Amino acid sequence: MFESVSLCDELVVTAAEADEVVCEGVEGPNLVADALAGLRARGWGAPPVRVEIEKRIPVAGGMGGGSADAAALLRLAPRLAPVRPEDVAALAAELGSDVPAQLTPGLSLGSGAGEQVSPLAPLPQHSFVIVPLTGQRLSTAAVYAEADRLGLPRAGEELEALRLELDRALAPGGPLPPSLLVNDLEPAARALCPAIGEALLAVSDAGADHAFVCGSGPTVAGMFWGERGAERARDAAERLVRRFPGAVAVAPVSSRA
Repeated sequence: MFESVSLCDELVVTAAEADEVVCEGVEGPNLVADALAGLRARGWGAPPVRVEIEKRIPVAGGMGGGSADAAALLRLAPRLAPVRPEDVAALAAELGSDVPAQLTPGLSLGSGAGEQVSPLAPLPQHSFVIVPLTGQRLSTAAVYAEADRLGLPRAGEELEALRLELDRALAPGGPLPPSLLVNDLEPAARALCPAIGEALLAVSDAGADHAFVCGSGPTVAGMFWGERGAERARDAAERLVRRFPGAVAVAPVSSRA
């Protein structure tokens, strides 16, 4: 499942002499630049633009920040010049498995390679604390390779059974059971970054109902159910930030808000 949260980067798009993407402190390829190139290849006729990205989502932290930035540009593109929705959807799938889910922010289930996105009704009230591990980065490819080495991939039949179990759990509208709040990449991420284990324990000790690794890590999150979830998440962030700079309480968001 994918869920959008209130921790977000900021993109500022202005007119320029040539397409340019600027993200201070982040070197190397950028999915926003790839999104721009893909739009141009599909005939998008907007004037050249400069995209400045202010990063708040941890870089290489498993939260899909680059994917969210690319999706944000794709959502903005039709305001600047006509582009066919089917071209946007196809380009999102080409850019990465996390991008299609962010074309319409909210709670969704991704299948296939992530390009098949099924919107889900919002979960009961909940909030999160996000705990970046400053100075730690994990390559998604390395984490998947470690998962293969550890024999973590599940059989198709097991995944289908879990999908049915998830559908049943979502129907009543109550909190999801811990058995369904599982990140299969967590053991691989922990093997490559032992500091994750310490962060998970700290988040649990701070009162989270459930602690887990975000995506391929190393960022850790704590989930807080209930009407007091937001308050409890803020309290946890205040405790955790002394040890984990950047720890912050966030709320789920959707396009319905």
